[in-house]
Amino acid sequence: MTERIEADTEASVANRVFVLILQHPQERREPLATAPAIVSTLGRAKLAVGLSWPNLPRALGREADPRRWGVLYLGSAQLKELPREREVVLLDRRGEPVEDPRPVLRGLEGIVLLDGNWSQAKTLWWRNPWLLKLQRLVLNPPLPARLGRLRREPRREALSTIEAAALVLRQLERDPAASDALIAALDRLIAEARRPQAPAETP
Repeated sequence: MTERIEADTEASVANRVFVLILQHPQERREPLATAPAIVSTLGRAKLAVGLSWPNLPRALGREADPRRWGVLYLGSAQLKELPREREVVLLDRRGEPVEDPRPVLRGLEGIVLLDGNWSQAKTLWWRNPWLLKLQRLVLNPPLPARLGRLRREPRREALSTIEAAALVLRQLERDPAASDALIAALDRLIAEARRPQAPAETP
């Protein structure tokens, strides 16, 4: 069983590249989960909760060409082998960085993000083999995760889902408005998490 949550386009920031989030069911209980903030911020985004879908159109809810979609890849590429000047790296089928990724990146209609901890994200990857048909993107962030101030990330390139979306959209969109709005939403989440909680009243 899966659940899909669409963004409210009237109250959201416009984005050209559609963002599809596949969320592991256990991530819904995570107090610092950021996926809901993505779909409430972006005009074109969807959150699908579950473990597996037969293909991209079923997860998305409409027809889509996998060749024009990217997925944040969970492969074992070493960061030292990635171009340092690129924050988002396109990999070929051998797992090597594409020398000139611009034609492919410009043609992307959407991206898929796997939402959950590292183990949960790997489960989503292996249970959805159709992801291998998508263009593989690897993050090479210049700075540590902002959410790392509140929770420890397993790898340097591991970002919260909302940070990953912001980084990718900053590279794929001409207008930085969507990326900036996501970072602003993340900062609000961090501020709320840091706010002292009022003590519970005793009867």
